Amino acid sequence: MESILGAGFFGIEVFTPPWDVIFLPLFNALIGLYRVLFSDLALAIIGLTVLIRTVLAPLFVRQIRSQKEMQRMQPLVREVQRKHKGNQRKISEETAALYREHGVNMFGGCLPLLLQLPILFALYQALTRASSAVTYSPSEEHKASFDAFLAANPAIESLGNNQYHIPFDGSCAIPPDFHAFLPLNCQLITPLKLDAPVDTVIEWLTNPFTGVSLNLGAIDHAFSIFLFGGFAISGIAIIAGILQFIQVRMTSARAGSDDPTATTTQTMTYLFPIMTVVWGGIFPSGLVLYWGVYTAYLIIQQFLIMGWGNLFPLFGWQPRWAPSPEAGDIGMTRPAKSPTPPPTDGREAPVPAKAGGQRRPSRKRRGREGRRR
Repeated sequence: MESILGAGFFGIEVFTPPWDVIFLPLFNALIGLYRVLFSDLALAIIGLTVLIRTVLAPLFVRQIRSQKEMQRMQPLVREVQRKHKGNQRKISEETAALYREHGVNMFGGCLPLLLQLPILFALYQALTRASSAVTYSPSEEHKASFDAFLAANPAIESLGNNQYHIPFDGSCAIPPDFHAFLPLNCQLITPLKLDAPVDTVIEWLTNPFTGVSLNLGAIDHAFSIFLFGGFAISGIAIIAGILQFIQVRMTSARAGSDDPTATTTQTMTYLFPIMTVVWGGIFPSGLVLYWGVYTAYLIIQQFLIMGWGNLFPLFGWQPRWAPSPEAGDIGMTRPAKSPTPPPTDGREAPVPAKAGGQRRPSRKRRGREGRRR
C-alpha cells in the first residue's frame, strides 16, 4: 500500500500508514478550502466542519432516533426487570430481544463517537501543521541526533520554549523520527501546493477592546480571560460550551423521570460543557472553533428530527413557542376515534340532535299495509 500511495502520488512525497490514511485527506481538504475560501483559515474550518457533518449525517440521524426510541421503551424495559427480578441473565436476554423487536441498536450511539475521535485527533494535527508551529522536546537519548537534525535543516526556525517554525516548502528527506518537521508541501497534492505559509491570524475576529486578532493555530488570546498559572478561559470555548449544553439537554431524559439513564444524562449535560471550556485553555482555538460549529450543526439536525426535545423548561423558563412537558412527545400519533358501535338489539341507532336541542324525527318506511290505511 505504501508503494502505491507513497512518494509521487499526486505530489504527496511522504505517506506513513496507517495514520496518514485519516490525516492526509483532512489535511488536504483543509488546505484546499483555505485556498478556495479567500485564504481564510476560519472559513476553511467552518467549511470542513459542515462537510464532515454532512458526510456523517446518516449515522447521527440514526443515533438520535435510536436515543429517542430507547427513551420511549423504558416502561417496557422496567417491566422486564420487574418480571425477572433477580435473574440478570434473563433480563439481559429479554431486553436484547425487546430492542431487536423495536429495531433499536443498543450500541448504535457509540459508532458516531468512535468515528469522531480520530477525526478530532487528525484535525488537531492538521491545524498544528497548518500553523507551521511545532512543539518538540527531545529526550536525553535523542538530544544529540536532534541537534544534528537542526544543523542539517537550517530552514527550521527555533522560537524558544521548545517551539519551532517549519517552512512550507523544502526538502522532504527528513528522518521518520522527525516527520513532525516536514514542510507542508511534502504531504499536499500537486494542485494544493503552497506558495506562502498559511495565515492562521483572522483579522475579522479581532477583539475591539484590545485590538488582538484570533490566532487559530494557538490558544485563544484574543477573547479570553487569564486566570492563575497562565490558564485562560476562552470566549469561543464558552460559546461552544453553551451550545454543548443545549445539544445534550435536547436528547437527555427529563429530570425526575423514571428513566434509569436520567441520572447519567443529567451529569453529562453539565460535565461536557465544563470540559469544553477547559479544553479552550489547552488546545488551539481553531479546534475549539471546529467543535462549536460542529455542535451548532448537530443542534439544527436534532431540531429537524425531534423539535426542541427536552430542552425546556430551562431553569424554570418555559417559552410560549415551545411545547410544555405536559404536551408529551412531539410527533406522537393520536389514537383514532372509535366509530359508534352498531345497535345490538335490532333497534335503530339514536339520531343526533339538531342545533337547539330538537331531535330529528325518524322516518319510517311505509310498506303496502301503510298505504292501505
